[in-house]
Amino acid sequence: MTPATSLFTPVEADLRILADNLTQLVGNRHPILYAAAEHLFGAGGKRIRPAIVLLISRATMLEKDITPRHRRLAEITEMIHTASLVHDDVVDESNVRRGVPTVHSLFGNRIAVLAGDFLFAQSSWYLANLDNLDVVKLLSEVIMDLAAGEIQQGLNRFDTNLSTETYLKKSYYKTASLIANSSKAAGLLSEVSQKSAENLYNYGKHLGLAFQIVDDILDFTGSTDTLGKPAGSDLKSGNLTAPVLFALKEQPYLEVLIERELAQEGDLEQAVGLILDSQGIQKARELAAHHAKASGEQIATLEPSESRQALINMTDYVLSRLY
Repeated sequence: MTPATSLFTPVEADLRILADNLTQLVGNRHPILYAAAEHLFGAGGKRIRPAIVLLISRATMLEKDITPRHRRLAEITEMIHTASLVHDDVVDESNVRRGVPTVHSLFGNRIAVLAGDFLFAQSSWYLANLDNLDVVKLLSEVIMDLAAGEIQQGLNRFDTNLSTETYLKKSYYKTASLIANSSKAAGLLSEVSQKSAENLYNYGKHLGLAFQIVDDILDFTGSTDTLGKPAGSDLKSGNLTAPVLFALKEQPYLEVLIERELAQEGDLEQAVGLILDSQGIQKARELAAHHAKASGEQIATLEPSESRQALINMTDYVLSRLY
């Protein structure tokens, strides 16, 4: 598998600047927040979301250097993403993220919730200071979507009647919205046409959906070391993802196990076995491939450049994580 960081060569220097800025932006108000921020931003994340923002910024500013507002948008994007992870880990009671202890496992739920709140608030403040109302609206919608996705996921726990459409909507809220709206926002800061801005939005939307579907497949096929969290954790918590929904159409007993919330000893292992013995994984792969292909098609009209090629390669990278 191609490492994600190898795709970021056109913005490698930009990402170094971003990494230097993030902890200072977040953590200069309080020692505990600084410690939490240092832990979060040093936790081995791939920086895919800000990298996409920076790549789009460079791909749409070919004759000029990117602006401080582009850089700040990338930082805001990573702050929003990180805030959502902090809250997700509290809700999911996850003790490990990216292979390291989560904020709440180190500092307690109270600090974790407040740290997540602070990150959202701080990102909103920096967002307002971009002085671009359209960009503010886009990223504000992301924060609403993240909350809506988490609520929807909670309401649909162990719901075997969940449709693929509802699953994709939740996946958009929780993952694709940030990539889609920050991609469009980067284009708006570059003053691209409305049509190009919509193409960038659709690039991010389809890429984000492909990314989430692949993550959901890896929950069954990946190792704890690869995932940075225990394998099968989504199913165990009642979060029914694409492989499960497809498998339910083939494996009637899987519904029985899920309906009783995998409560009996051996239920989880049996459920995973039924999913792996079905076409669920393969059909989920096909769904991910569909969205990855759709993503790449959206940026074909951008002028050729290293950054555009990296954005195209990103769609291949998402699928390569499966192999």
